[in-house]
Amino acid sequence: MSRDLRPPVDILHYEIVQEQASALGRMGRTLEQALTRLREFDAAHARPEVPVSMQPARRKLVMEAGQALWMFVVQREATGLRDSRHIMRTYNVPSEVQRCMGLAPAPSKPTSK
Repeated sequence: MSRDLRPPVDILHYEIVQEQASALGRMGRTLEQALTRLREFDAAHARPEVPVSMQPARRKLVMEAGQALWMFVVQREATGLRDSRHIMRTYNVPSEVQRCMGLAPAPSKPTSK
């Protein structure tokens, strides 16, 4: 039976850093997926302007990407990585996604009967 001779605080710190790295990876993949869905939508509807009937679907994708961006930026900042310009360049985040970063979705309206 091997015994870890490191102090418990070092072991705990190692576990915390591992979880932070894992969370950053998950958040980064979530952002990538959201941006991919938005880009695929735009490619499938490549016109000068999105038809009015498709605007709510596109807006939803932009908001989802903005939420994923917000979560990733917050997670990075929690680990001490404060400059988010790197994220914007690396992931090629559209300005409209950056502008809605952190905005909560509008509450759904109750349906009338």
